[in-house]
Amino acid sequence: MRTLFIALVLLGLVTGAGGWYWYAHSKPTVGYRTEPVKHGDLLATISATGTVEPEEVVDVGAQVAGIIMTFGQDANGKQVDYRSPVNERTLLANIDDSVYKADRDTAKAALEQAKANVMKADADTSQAQAKLYQAQQQWERAQKMGPGEALAQNDYDTDKANYDTAIANVAVARAEMAQAQASITQAQAALDKAERNLAFCKITSPVKGVIIDRRVNIGQTVVSSLNAPSLFLIAKDLTKMQVWVAVNEADIGYIHPTQNVTFTCDGVPGKVFHGKVGKTRLNATMTQNVVTYTVEVNADNPDLALLPYLTANIQFELQNHPGVLLVPNAALRWYPTDVQQVAPDARTTFKPPTYEQHDDASPEKKPATPIKPQKPKLRAGTLWVKDQQFVRPLLVKVGPSDGISTEIQADDLKEGTEVVVGEVVQQAGGEETKNPFLPQMKRR
Repeated sequence: MRTLFIALVLLGLVTGAGGWYWYAHSKPTVGYRTEPVKHGDLLATISATGTVEPEEVVDVGAQVAGIIMTFGQDANGKQVDYRSPVNERTLLANIDDSVYKADRDTAKAALEQAKANVMKADADTSQAQAKLYQAQQQWERAQKMGPGEALAQNDYDTDKANYDTAIANVAVARAEMAQAQASITQAQAALDKAERNLAFCKITSPVKGVIIDRRVNIGQTVVSSLNAPSLFLIAKDLTKMQVWVAVNEADIGYIHPTQNVTFTCDGVPGKVFHGKVGKTRLNATMTQNVVTYTVEVNADNPDLALLPYLTANIQFELQNHPGVLLVPNAALRWYPTDVQQVAPDARTTFKPPTYEQHDDASPEKKPATPIKPQKPKLRAGTLWVKDQQFVRPLLVKVGPSDGISTEIQADDLKEGTEVVVGEVVQQAGGEETKNPFLPQMKRR
C-alpha cells in the first residue's frame, strides 16, 4: 500500500514537472518588426480630379437661318474642319443667301421709291408756292380796290379765300416733303438691315485660333432663334490651358492663388505637368449632399501635349519639405501592449494606450498635423526603438504626412535608427504577425 502511494506521488511530481516545462516553453515569444529612419523629401498634397480646358474659347454662332452651302479655307488653304488654324476674319462657312439677296433688292427698290417721292414732294411744294404767290397778288389788289362798284363783294371774298387756301396748300406740300424725306431714312435703314443680314450669311472667325469643334455639316439647315445656334468652337491659344478642378469643401480652405500644382493625364502617359492655381469660383455645386467648388489651374502647354477635355489627376502642393527625417506612419501608431515589453528603467513613465489614443494617432482618421502651409504646427509623438529584448520610447515632434511617411524632429534621432512598426509573436505552431491597425488587446 505504501509502495503504491509513493508511486502515485512520484507520478504526480513527474506530471507537474512536465506540465511546467511545457507551459514555460510554449509561452509565445514576442519579436519586433522595424524600419529605419530615413532622410528624404516630404510633399504633402491634396488630390482631386479635373478637366483640361482651353484658357479662352470663342463660340461662333449664326444670326440668320439657312442651309450651309460651303465651308471656307483655313490658314493652310484646306477646307475648314476640326483642328484647322484660322486667322481673324477667315471665312468659315457660307449660308444660302438667296432669300437675303431678295430682301436686299426689295429694300433697294423701296429706297429708290422714297427718293422719287421726295422729288415729287419737292415739285408739289414749288407748285403750291407759285399758286400762293398768285393768290397773294390778287388779294393785295382786291384789298386796294375794296368792295364797291369796281369790285363786287363776292369777288372780294373769293380772292381772300383763294389766298388762305394757297397758304394751306404750301403747308401741306411742305409736310409731304418732310414725310417723303423720312421715308428715305426708313428705306435706308431697311436696306442697311437687309445688307447686314446678307453679310451674316458669311460666317467668319472673330479671332485667331484653332477650331476645336465643328458642329454643322454642308446641307444642314441652321435655324436662328432667341439663342444663336453654335456652329464652331475656336480656342484662341492652345499653348495656354486651364484645368477645372472639383475640390471638396473640406479641402477648399487649403487652396490659394499661385499655389503650385502638379498633374498627370492618362492620355499623356509618363509626363508630369506643372501649373498654378488661378482662382476659385464661388458658384459651388452640390451632389448627394457633397459641396464642391471649381478651382481654375493655369498651365503652359508649349508642345501642345495637353488636349482639350482630357481628365487630369491633380495634386495641390500644401507643404514641400526637402531633406527631412521620415518614418513610416505605422511607427507612430505602434505602442507596446504590456509593460514587460518596455525597458525596466522606462517602465515608470509607461502608460498603456487606450483605444482612443490609437484612433487619434491613426492618419486615416486624423492627419499627423494640420497641413495649412501658412502656419505649420508640430505635435508630440512617440517612437519606439529596440533595446535588446525590450523597447524604449523616444519622444519626437511630428510634422506633416504624405499618407505613407511622416516628418519627425528629434535631437537624439539619426538617420538609420531602427524604429518599431509592428510585432511578430512566435507561437508553438508558427509565427503570427500582429496588425498595428487593429486594437491591440492586453495579454493576460
